Amino acid sequence: MKITYLGHSCFCIENTAGVKIITDPYTRVGYELPKNLEADIVTVSHGHFDHNYTPAIGGAPKILSSEGECEVCGVKITATHTWHDPKQGALRGSNLIFKFEVDGMSVCHFGDLGEAYSEKIAKILSDSDIWLIPVGGTYTIDAKEAKEYIDKLAPKAVVPMHYRPQDGALDITPIGVFLQKIDQNSVIERPLGEWSVEKGELENGKTKVIYMERKK
Repeated sequence: MKITYLGHSCFCIENTAGVKIITDPYTRVGYELPKNLEADIVTVSHGHFDHNYTPAIGGAPKILSSEGECEVCGVKITATHTWHDPKQGALRGSNLIFKFEVDGMSVCHFGDLGEAYSEKIAKILSDSDIWLIPVGGTYTIDAKEAKEYIDKLAPKAVVPMHYRPQDGALDITPIGVFLQKIDQNSVIERPLGEWSVEKGELENGKTKVIYMERKK
């Protein structure tokens, strides 16, 4: 499986059969998505402009934006309702966590999760291998809350997202706030924005933090 970070909460997840999933395509965050993106599947965690810009994605993809289970192009996908804020949606509404079964691994994309850790969320995340988790705060859980999730559930790998890069325009914190809370021995940098992973690489029992700069 190859995971490419396209910025904000947007990733391209590609399995060994060449099926491409793009998560939460964005606009107006201070920088642009790469040109000529195509996918078989696009997921939208909620209806805000920085997560639902599906016109940017070519290839006539299947767009998933509601709760439920399905299988598309051989990929099993589960979307589960959560809240975008700590007040049960009163501030920013609903959010979906998407779980993808890809090449024998389970990948969870948190979207704009705004709820602090709870047993309800822990159940959603159970048995997942890789988390794509927001860390920037303001509109989502922040670095401290993300670290609490990691400490309590110890996933095999996490990829931080939804933080502010130098050219970002949204009022969220830079990646350094999160990385300062993490054991530096667990951090693996991918400056080109791509991570190719096989299931066997995740079996050493220690959570890896994959810090990817976005692919431009």
